[in-house]
Amino acid sequence: MNRIAVIGAGPGGLTCARILQRHGIDVAVYDSDASATARDQGGTLDMHPDTGQHALRATGLWPGFTALARPEGEQMRLIARDGRILFDAAPPQDGQGNPEIDRGQLRDLLLGSLAPGTVRWGHKLERAEPLGDGRHRLHFAHGHSTETDLAVGADGAWSRVRRLLTDAVPLYTGVTFVETGLNDADTRHPALAALTGDGTMMVLDNNLGFIAQRNSGGHIRIYVGMRTPQDWHQQAGVDLTDPAAVRDALLHRFADWSPALRGFITDTDTGYTNRPLFALPVPHTWEPTPGVTLLGDAAHLMSPFSGMGANLAMRDGADLAQALTEHATVDDAVTAYEKILIPRSVEAAEGAAEGIDGAFAPDSAEQTLAHMTAHDEAH
Repeated sequence: MNRIAVIGAGPGGLTCARILQRHGIDVAVYDSDASATARDQGGTLDMHPDTGQHALRATGLWPGFTALARPEGEQMRLIARDGRILFDAAPPQDGQGNPEIDRGQLRDLLLGSLAPGTVRWGHKLERAEPLGDGRHRLHFAHGHSTETDLAVGADGAWSRVRRLLTDAVPLYTGVTFVETGLNDADTRHPALAALTGDGTMMVLDNNLGFIAQRNSGGHIRIYVGMRTPQDWHQQAGVDLTDPAAVRDALLHRFADWSPALRGFITDTDTGYTNRPLFALPVPHTWEPTPGVTLLGDAAHLMSPFSGMGANLAMRDGADLAQALTEHATVDDAVTAYEKILIPRSVEAAEGAAEGIDGAFAPDSAEQTLAHMTAHDEAH
């Protein structure tokens, strides 16, 4: 029996493991987090029919997903910097859309479907040592090591598995998000909740923007976006651990925006987290290498303006698992998988790069409205 090790317990790695187990194939998942609840899993995800939804059906977890999903979260709203609503698209009424789910809920659904002990928490990969014939010895931070016939790099943006295949590293996109949030929003922050609506609200203009997303449990997650040097806070003399200093610096940037919108900065319940956005160079490709492959952000890290990151990761995981069930050898399976993965990744990454460039540009308000209108008419 081939020993398969998935590095990273994100949606893509867990999807791969779940489908392998459904076919009776042994797999272990290694993750650097101390436990499933060690950190916040991030915001909401919209599951697309041909990627995320396809993967969920392949895992057999579609009923569990539909019980958690929020179709109303598909509402998309664009607001001008003076507070006027420019575009407001209601969710599809035919059930054919991209229903939303909190990232943490999706991960819990996948984790709960795996055999006990599948995920080895607290295993931070330090290096993967080639042993020949496609085998690798995985060395973890606490001294543990294990051998594997296939190392699957599902370990995200700063993947250590990727180093076996390519020297590519993520590059700063030129855009930084400062994340904040509102708790019990409809009660505590009714005006901002009304502006947000049931799904995602965006205000994008002249290299700046707000993105507010409904999550479950009354929470609204907010991203304050800026096209700015990565060290913007150092240039401004801002201590990122000082919430008042971060707030004041952001308010200065948005000084001529509607006071109602500036409430997304001032009315935080969660403080401020600086999140510079990175992406792998496009195209990101590699030569087939026995005993190792990539999926998700490790293979195709791109800006969130593609809306495709988690969806592609899950489709990657499903396609890799399916290939491993259909081919006689690991190498044949990986070769077949990568022939699908790499062209698909390049196309999506090109679209993501165009998306973030348009969203944070001098004429971003006009570009975004035109894009949303065209997309709505097409559907």
